[in-house]
Amino acid sequence: MKTIYCISGLGADERAFSKLKINGYVLKVIRWLVPEPNETIEHYAFRMRATITEENPILMGLSFGGMICTEIAKQIPVEKIIIISSIKSSKELPLWMKTVAALKLNKIVPLKSTRLTQPIQNKMLGVQSEEEKTLVASLRRDVDLPYTNWAVHQAINWKNEWQQPNIYHIHGDKDNMFPIKNIKADYTIKDGGHFMIMNKADEVSNCINSILL
Repeated sequence: MKTIYCISGLGADERAFSKLKINGYVLKVIRWLVPEPNETIEHYAFRMRATITEENPILMGLSFGGMICTEIAKQIPVEKIIIISSIKSSKELPLWMKTVAALKLNKIVPLKSTRLTQPIQNKMLGVQSEEEKTLVASLRRDVDLPYTNWAVHQAINWKNEWQQPNIYHIHGDKDNMFPIKNIKADYTIKDGGHFMIMNKADEVSNCINSILL
């Protein structure tokens, strides 16, 4: 079976893709690397693609992982990119992220999750069930803070305007992280939030299978 190379969202791991049901393909998750000092997103993508062994691969990225997929596609030929709850270019960044970047608030406000910030973060993610809250809490415990600081800075300051011709965008109309009003999606999931890859996995899977056909 052919491989789909997957890159999860910021701080997430292979569990983010665990509920997808993709016909005839193996999902191989590329694990996040520890960023080097002052590393650019372009160089980081260069190191991430070392895991890819197939020519003209299919890439699938969730949230920040979608941005990394685009950066990889600038460096090697790819068959297609599937992005979920993500953005294709800096034009799709929401105003609040652009404001944080312009004022460099991410450098001032600590990014470490606390009991006070977790409910806000859960709302932004669209976390619904107790199972999802438990999973997100586990991801928070496992995430590396220097990586988080680096990734947030790269995401809110992403300057990309290039778009891979064979890119397919799946997005939820209730995404609080990347509001749909800024997005030109190929597939829109009704009532889908930023965490829809988990709580609307069947619908997201159907979209992916349709793309692969």
